[in-house]
Amino acid sequence: MSFAPEPSFTHGAPPKAAATTAILLCNLGTPDAPTAPALRRYLGEFLSDARVVEIPRAIWWLILHGIILRTRPKKSAAKYASVWLPEGSPLKVWTEKQALMLRGYLGKRGHAVEVRYAMRYGNPSIASQLDQLKADGVTRVLILPAYPQYSGTTTASVFDAVYTWAAKVRRIPEFRFINNYHDDPGYIAALADKIRRHWQLNGQAGQLVMSFHGVPERTLRLGDPYHCECQKTARLLAEKLALPKERYQVTFQSRFGKAKWLEPYTEPTLVKLAQSGVKSVDVICPGFTGDCLETLEEISMEARHAFLEAGGKAFSYIECLNDSPQWLAALSELGIRHMGGWPTQTVPEVQTLAASRSAALALGAKQ
Repeated sequence: MSFAPEPSFTHGAPPKAAATTAILLCNLGTPDAPTAPALRRYLGEFLSDARVVEIPRAIWWLILHGIILRTRPKKSAAKYASVWLPEGSPLKVWTEKQALMLRGYLGKRGHAVEVRYAMRYGNPSIASQLDQLKADGVTRVLILPAYPQYSGTTTASVFDAVYTWAAKVRRIPEFRFINNYHDDPGYIAALADKIRRHWQLNGQAGQLVMSFHGVPERTLRLGDPYHCECQKTARLLAEKLALPKERYQVTFQSRFGKAKWLEPYTEPTLVKLAQSGVKSVDVICPGFTGDCLETLEEISMEARHAFLEAGGKAFSYIECLNDSPQWLAALSELGIRHMGGWPTQTVPEVQTLAASRSAALALGAKQ
């Protein structure tokens, strides 16, 4: 087996001036454009992952290439087009902005850490970002998935991509991995702050619905902790808000295929609430740290329509954490905690913050 060439170097030369420690913020991914060809490439990569679909490969290959990739891309492209921004998909925009701002927040705390973002499926890939970090002289990388709740379908797949890249590299950087932060006090506090701010501006609805991304129910029976971690996030968030159990619901969205997934499902729950006389709902998606297709189209558009059609009067979608200052402060604290013991270069705080803010402002100006 041959390994990837190492970056050029001179024996005995001092390390590069750039930071030798980095954080790689990893999100699920997004197509390059809201078009059927782009969706076909993206879905082909996503749905070929054995972590995502645990069906015998030969059978699944026939279903994927014989049916799904022939019919689904066009429908999905239309949905992406409904939320697409001038600079790309919302998921990409928010993940990029979070990485830029996280670097500034870390600099404010005195840590000169390089922060990049990568996508498990699509661009920029995890492998390409690790290649660039290595070329830049980074020797320590903290892998930070954008998923607060651990799941084999998401978190573990990110780790697989890192392991696959490392298997082809001669000199492997030192890695650390964050498995979850579903009960992190800073994360919970940032969610609660988001909801309270919404209530201050819009009033409090009759029910708060916390909608998490769904996974097949069999994963729970097989030992995946995702369901339990979602429930704990919801419980801690409700406690932080002093919200009694009868005032909130935990649901699961984005069901795919005919198998039974974690229940209760979000949209049918919203319909039942409306039919039972609940006139107003607030919906938040705690498992998504940045707004994306699943929150903006599936919840804020489709679920809203279903609730109102069933007799509901007021539907409020509470946006994701996105660039919330409290969230970015919590994320930086999470990174610092997991980098404990790793050396980070110290640079003037003003310099680090200025660079990060300038980049974030430039990105925001495009939105």
